[in-house]
Amino acid sequence: MNISNATSIAFHDYHPKPADFFVEVIDGLLHCPRSIPPKFFYNERGSQLFEQITGLPEYYLTRTEQGILEKNAEEIARIVGRNCLLIEPGSGNCEKVRLLLDALQPQTYVPMDISRDHLRKAAVNLSADYPWLDVHASCIDFTQPLDLSFCPPDSQRVAFFPGSSIGNFEPDSATRFLAQVADVVGPGGGMLIGVDLKKDRCILDAAYNDTTGITAQFNLNLLQRINSELNADFDLNHFTHHAFYNEQKGRIEMHLISQLRQAVHIEQHTIEFTKGESIHTENSYKYTIEEFQALAIRAGFIPVYLWTDADALFSVQYFEIPAC
Repeated sequence: MNISNATSIAFHDYHPKPADFFVEVIDGLLHCPRSIPPKFFYNERGSQLFEQITGLPEYYLTRTEQGILEKNAEEIARIVGRNCLLIEPGSGNCEKVRLLLDALQPQTYVPMDISRDHLRKAAVNLSADYPWLDVHASCIDFTQPLDLSFCPPDSQRVAFFPGSSIGNFEPDSATRFLAQVADVVGPGGGMLIGVDLKKDRCILDAAYNDTTGITAQFNLNLLQRINSELNADFDLNHFTHHAFYNEQKGRIEMHLISQLRQAVHIEQHTIEFTKGESIHTENSYKYTIEEFQALAIRAGFIPVYLWTDADALFSVQYFEIPAC
């Protein structure tokens, strides 16, 4: 553990192993159907493009969730309880938690992220703006068992998981992840989570196919990253972005579609694409309130409260683990 010059911040480095980009890309491209894990979207350029996406008029998710949190911060604090130990898996730039800190007044905030430098910078900036807050930044793969032995044992633990990131998990994987969260927060602990809701498919399709083409650039940047980092020869002009709502599976799917028969080379591997063949790059599951509550219940939580916007586009839901 490293303590910064500010007494209110500590940095815990659990030395998570970085994903093997080459192995996972090759494995995904050699399987049928072809796919690449969406976690690889977020190199520097990909992160910049995603920031642009969150401000697009078609992309309702970020501003709607932000509006829910801002409007209901005091009520959330009353129901969740102040002075908790607030844990945020995949905290990124720690921006969304700022919407709650003044109202929630947590005893301790534990941002978790696998990106060491990004986490350290975000935690230092947050601590400077909230000098009263005890920050324990933890560089860790939050999908693995978590060690929070540095946390006060008698604190109520609450996990904060905004952004509808749970939608990127397959439902069975989402249940397993939530069960891990349940183990971390323990009996009497809670989880405040952002969940995107099922709605008119026109709204969903538009959110992932913006008229300015930023989402298409974001999707295609994945191939540019492979070219740059793995010395591949994808021709980005020969692939197009395709996103649609799969109503049967209740999810948005993002794909890159080959526009012609072509071969792509990555080191010693040659990948043959037929015209119209897809690389599946992301899923984003949408839920009804009842569907997601059932999923969380299977993971050990009980529903306590929920907040939605006036148009029922998005939800922020609070769950607890029954006390022993």
